[in-house]
Amino acid sequence: MVSGEPQELAAYQALIDAFAVEHPENPVNLLYVASQAEYRERLATMFSGNQPPDIFLYNYRRLGTYAADGAIHPVDGLLDTSDVLRRDDFYPIALEAFTYQGVLQCIPQNISSPAIFYNQALFDAAGLPFPEPGWTLDDFIATATALTHDLDGDGRIDQWGFGTEIETIRLAPFIWATGGDFFDDPQDPTALALSGPKARAAIEWFIALRQVHGVAPDLVSETAQSSQDQFLNGSVAMFMDSRVAVPALRTITAFEWDAAPLPLGDAFASVLHSDGFCMSARAAAEEAYRSRAWAFIEYALSETGQTILAGTGRTVPSMIRVAESPAYLESAPPAANRVWLDAAENMRALPMLPGWNTFEELFSKDLQRAFYGDTDLDQLLATALKLAEPLLRR
Repeated sequence: MVSGEPQELAAYQALIDAFAVEHPENPVNLLYVASQAEYRERLATMFSGNQPPDIFLYNYRRLGTYAADGAIHPVDGLLDTSDVLRRDDFYPIALEAFTYQGVLQCIPQNISSPAIFYNQALFDAAGLPFPEPGWTLDDFIATATALTHDLDGDGRIDQWGFGTEIETIRLAPFIWATGGDFFDDPQDPTALALSGPKARAAIEWFIALRQVHGVAPDLVSETAQSSQDQFLNGSVAMFMDSRVAVPALRTITAFEWDAAPLPLGDAFASVLHSDGFCMSARAAAEEAYRSRAWAFIEYALSETGQTILAGTGRTVPSMIRVAESPAYLESAPPAANRVWLDAAENMRALPMLPGWNTFEELFSKDLQRAFYGDTDLDQLLATALKLAEPLLRR
């Protein structure tokens, strides 16, 4: 069971077709749900009805409840005895992210992170250099300001310097880059740390993009057309997203674009975006059936499988040698594919905790309200403290 853009569906089907050639005795049926929200809802319904998919692709941030309930079959033993895969094939941060209470739950399929996609034509028109590694938060504000314009003089902004979906995961790297954090201990939290001076400063900086500097679309503009769509049509100059945006961005024909790393705070930090192939405990109940399911996961995460999936442009392979191969590095645009590999060294994962998914979604909604001026920072943090209570160890 997978979700994603049509290009991803084609890649997963190609993966299954290639597997079928080598393993005709082990047929795989593909269940595709396009919408991420519908996918999560459908997966929850399937688990609650004790009819989960044998294998499903899921983000580590959303696995906490399933892992705590024992709904996923751990893959430590399968990986350690595999003739196809080894632990050191994969980026360590990705394996760490899928580990719950010391047990590896799923095998990571990708290792993405946010980047700044930028419209090269708008930079050229403004006489601005393209962003380079090492640019700072101040550089970012100055660049976004220089790219924000009322082009027709009617008093309304027609070209925004920066846009992104306002979510917890977009804020996270800036919190870490300033030395802040979400919790005192991400794996066993006893207190929320967002009110600390460093985390608070990062949240204030993020909100100020809209409320002080006015470089990001207001709520009316964002509601009418998302930042991604505005980047596609040339009215947003810089767009922050993970590698997931690349297939859509490759449809652009009106201008050239590329990717740049996030700006530096006190240090460079990034946040892991990663989906993994997970096996349901129900599928693993019979040893023979578990072996069949694992054979597909092995193939999907092998060099052959990851090379197939890298062709969509959406995936930064979790297997290091595929990420360092032409299959990924020469898959263009963007030209700067190494941006994502360079980020891996300073990448952190959000916690896999039961209840984190709910906290993240609700905090994102309150962050949106603050970003668009419907509440203030103090109220945002006060609400976050209440939202975090179910996650804290007493």
